[in-house]
Amino acid sequence: MSDSRPSGAHPPPDTESPGAASIAASTAASSDSRLDRGLTRLSRSAALAAGYGALLLSALITFEVLARKFFAFSLQGVDEIGGYVLAIGVAFSFAFALTQRAHTRVDVLLTRLPPRLRALLNLVALVLLCVFSLFMLWRAGATLGETLEFSSLASTPLQTPLWIPQSLWLIGLSVFAIVTLRAAVRAGTQLARGEIGALNAGCDPLSADDELDEARRHYVASKGATPGHSADGQIAGREKTP
Repeated sequence: MSDSRPSGAHPPPDTESPGAASIAASTAASSDSRLDRGLTRLSRSAALAAGYGALLLSALITFEVLARKFFAFSLQGVDEIGGYVLAIGVAFSFAFALTQRAHTRVDVLLTRLPPRLRALLNLVALVLLCVFSLFMLWRAGATLGETLEFSSLASTPLQTPLWIPQSLWLIGLSVFAIVTLRAAVRAGTQLARGEIGALNAGCDPLSADDELDEARRHYVASKGATPGHSADGQIAGREKTP
């Protein structure tokens, strides 16, 4: 039987092959991984900035105490600056605490629930946290808008333009909102795909064993494997106890 297609016509395209689908899924997973790593680096940088701010505040308070004690001199406004540093530092640390699963959670019953129900509750917790972070961001933005409208100054001897600390506060809350939104979307996607284990592994509160393993990894990474020890901190030649 002769081919009925017109001369020069191309055959109809095949449906997407499993290989192409696999490549697309791999590309999407790689993109998600890059996004997660980028957000983790951003939140870590914000937390480091908060830590350095607290360190500088400690130095400033020490100088203030010594100056008052020995020279009867005061910088004036250290307590006000301390309030700004505390508020900004907390906002800058929210996101990193989330990526490290360091927020306080009541897990007396959670760890005893079936994995699928635990995954659902983890998703609900992330969605509620996301809503709360967006609410804080909205109110912080409204507060900053009023401050800019009225050119508000602090009613203190420093008369600090309030838009300065409020802008930094808003930046920290923005990072937190972005990280919580990404975490909620990722958890929802994992639940829809049936990736229950991955969802719980990324959202469950840290157990005592998890914290011990994390501390061990940080120690080994900072000190390196010492002679006679393996990379995981165990003495070479000695088996781990089960």
